[in-house]
Amino acid sequence: MALTYSAGSLVTARGREWVVLPESAPDMLVLRPLGGSDDDVAAVFPAFEDVKGAEFAAPAPTDLGDQRAAGLLRTALRIGFRSGAGPFRSLAGIAVEPRAYQLVPLLMALRQRTVRMLISDDVGIGKTVEAGLIASELLAQGEATGLAVLCAPALAEQWQAELRGKFGIDAELVLSSTVSRLERGLDLGQSLFDKYPHVIVSTDFIKSTRHRDDFVRHCPDLVIVDEAHTCVAADDTSAGSQNQLRYELLKRVAADPERHLLLVTATPHSGKESAFRNLLGLVTPELARVDLDSESGRALLARHFVARKRADVRQYLTKEDGLSDDSLAERTAFPSDRYFKDETYKLAPAYRALLDDAIAYASDRVEAAGGQGRREARIAWWSAIALLRSLVSSPRAAAQTLRTRSAAAVAASAEEADRLGAPLTSDSAESDTLEGMDVAPGAGTEEGNGESAGSRLAELAARAEALEGPEQDLKLKALVKHLKALLADGHNPIVFCRYIPTAEYLAEQLSGDPETKKRGPLGAKTVVKAVTGTLSPQQRIERIEELAAEAGEDAAARRVLVATDCLSEGVNLQHHFDAVVHYDLAWNPTRHDQREGRVDRYGQKRDQVRVITLYGDDNGIDGKVLEVLIKKHRQIKKDLGISVSVPDEMSTGVTDAIVEWLLLRGREGEQQALFGSDAFQQSFGDLEQDWNSAAEREKKSRSRFAQRSIHPEEVAREVASVREALGGVGEVETFVREALGALGGVLREAGGSTPGDFTAQVGGTPAGLRDALAPAVGPEVIEKDRPIPFRHDPAVARGEAALVRTDPVIGALAGHVLDAALDKEAEGVRPARRCGVITTDAVATRTTLLLVRYRFHLTLPSRTGEKQLVAEDARLLAFRGAPKNAEWLSPAEAVALLDATATENTPADFGERTMTRILGQLDTVTGHLEAYGDELATRLADSHRRVRRASDEIVRGLRVTAQRPADVLGAYVYLPAASGEAVA
Repeated sequence: MALTYSAGSLVTARGREWVVLPESAPDMLVLRPLGGSDDDVAAVFPAFEDVKGAEFAAPAPTDLGDQRAAGLLRTALRIGFRSGAGPFRSLAGIAVEPRAYQLVPLLMALRQRTVRMLISDDVGIGKTVEAGLIASELLAQGEATGLAVLCAPALAEQWQAELRGKFGIDAELVLSSTVSRLERGLDLGQSLFDKYPHVIVSTDFIKSTRHRDDFVRHCPDLVIVDEAHTCVAADDTSAGSQNQLRYELLKRVAADPERHLLLVTATPHSGKESAFRNLLGLVTPELARVDLDSESGRALLARHFVARKRADVRQYLTKEDGLSDDSLAERTAFPSDRYFKDETYKLAPAYRALLDDAIAYASDRVEAAGGQGRREARIAWWSAIALLRSLVSSPRAAAQTLRTRSAAAVAASAEEADRLGAPLTSDSAESDTLEGMDVAPGAGTEEGNGESAGSRLAELAARAEALEGPEQDLKLKALVKHLKALLADGHNPIVFCRYIPTAEYLAEQLSGDPETKKRGPLGAKTVVKAVTGTLSPQQRIERIEELAAEAGEDAAARRVLVATDCLSEGVNLQHHFDAVVHYDLAWNPTRHDQREGRVDRYGQKRDQVRVITLYGDDNGIDGKVLEVLIKKHRQIKKDLGISVSVPDEMSTGVTDAIVEWLLLRGREGEQQALFGSDAFQQSFGDLEQDWNSAAEREKKSRSRFAQRSIHPEEVAREVASVREALGGVGEVETFVREALGALGGVLREAGGSTPGDFTAQVGGTPAGLRDALAPAVGPEVIEKDRPIPFRHDPAVARGEAALVRTDPVIGALAGHVLDAALDKEAEGVRPARRCGVITTDAVATRTTLLLVRYRFHLTLPSRTGEKQLVAEDARLLAFRGAPKNAEWLSPAEAVALLDATATENTPADFGERTMTRILGQLDTVTGHLEAYGDELATRLADSHRRVRRASDEIVRGLRVTAQRPADVLGAYVYLPAASGEAVA
């Protein structure tokens, strides 16, 4: 008859010790290695394999360590925990250390039976991490069994990397480019959404009828929607629009009241109240109708909506938040501000002449087409805008546009001409996708004069090509000047362009020529690369990493990235770049904010991000766009602290008026000033009124809907609990410094802006540690013994390590230290030991410190029934005197012993005798250890109930039981100095 082992008990099998998990049955044990992670879980059949009950081996009195041994072993053990016993089960196993403010959406989510959240924190605060925390917690607790992320195709691979790297969630990409491969592996009648539990799906791919219906039928029970504002439509939106198609999909997904839904967007309010209400209606239908000015309406919204500015979280859990002290205060290093500088340039005479001739041609075409019909007029209009924008961009973009047929030329109607022409020539804040929008538009229409028009365009194109280079292209010359100044100040800038030909042209002009060994204008140590829509999203990331690697570690090396707006959304570039140059003005200022947001975000090491906007003083367009749109947007953001989107139709109205004025000037000369024209005055008046209304509405909503459902005191309590169980930054830093120092690492202070940052060379450490570190920092760093930077800021770049327990470098070091400590036969240096006898003046009476590992069996109610879990915790307990007459210290006093230093040597033989006698008497404290375990279990149960207190249903039946016996991992005796106190 097979023995039955309870969940949490220890067994020995396959030459190692395991913890029995709740999924076990008498004929099959589901086991996790002691101290291991869920990735190492195995099934063992007692009928076929030797399985025995086990107790954790007691420490050996001969294996004595020094004063650091206890602290190193405790931290190494806690870092290794991957199954936390507290209410946030996933925090122990993820590879990111969340900021305290990022726990707020998680706390809100755990108080809901079915999680419905709209996360609208400002750009750069970390909405992806907040959504990932909720997803990983729901999956860890069994509240969700599958995950779907709906996002733009350009962001899919980044979401995949974030989920895998930070949260250990492997999600399959479901895109137009991958679906055929995925479907080939399906069984007959099987949906790929059944085969793959976690998926990242392109919103543009899934909205088609065939895939939409399949997705809705087999949709996972947890859905995250990125950039959710692009997936809803205002009530006046046409039925066939892309936003409307996405909205119809999400309404069907949200219709299941049991489905968890997280909507993520920094701009929940696009300026249209009905679109905002429709977005809220996806969270819960009642929010689409409730009076948000009423107390009850605000209370309902507060349970589901979180929207904070940087100023709200830059300093958090301080006395200003209502806490009694600043002991848990967290200061997040966002850049304090953006430094704007608008720089002008004038056209060279030859370029001026080309622009005038092009304006005259475009004006003639628009005038002639106006008499031919509405379709022809709209085709000519989009052709004229394409021509003007490309000419202002660069000679190469102009030449390509002049030689390319307009996308609108094939239109059968005026409406179709608008649909085809607008995306390539305007800058909508809510583009369906940025993919393909950076190609140079065409200007040829093949209408009217036909051959004569073609020859005129060809002649203009040839003239444009001849203007390449800084002698005739003074815009390029100005860029070189400003880039040199940025580089001289130590900046690494990104140059944003509107069109692919412009980006490629700039990269060529700014780079050196390896074949001729011609040096580029920015210097030999400046690396320049271009990223455009010609690359896939993954290739873009690879190109950026290549640029960073090529620049290398040389302090004098500089990086310049030339990019189109394919990088203006979603991609985080703050680790490699710290300045932005707008080479081409966007015609919607929201796009400028998106560009700048790639570097102005959490993790940016500079306190101030430099922004240079280049504009033509005499090209007739740039100065007007800058004055009317860009500067107005900046001022609103400065006043409110957040960006307020300009409505697309309003922005388009203003730019249309500018173009009309420019074309009119082409026919009639300088007869009328732009700002005095009726068309402009009407458009600008409408824009300013609508924009000011949107800004005022946003200001009120930020105050009205400020996050008040979770008080900072509640967050502080949970942060303190997490740090007590898993450790904080100070403990991790001490551990890394002492462990690496003992193992032969060479540590040096970094000397940067953050005190306490340091570097470590590990070439002299044991081979096993170097092998473990290689995957985390890169093999080349280990092979060439490059310094590994250790930073207090958790947002680190590749090859750096954050001083947080979840960092892979810290995990590898802790694993090495723990394994060596538990194996007294291990070769080489062993910084941590399970025993120690220290003579110190920190105690007046012999004091014994015990490092105890507790295992807990948790029964957590969920929507699908009870979930059985096993978790671990490590605690320090200390007593004065003999074990049989123990006087127990408080937890704080026990922890303080870790800082005790030896004031005199303890003879080895005396230490062994002392340790032997203490270990022999530990049975007498078993009762206290078990009672403390029961106390911890009660506190854990209270913590779970506290976090979930808003719903009786999800706390009813919650139980936490301490598994016996507890494991004594370490025992350390502290003797008072100069007393030689005998062991009783």
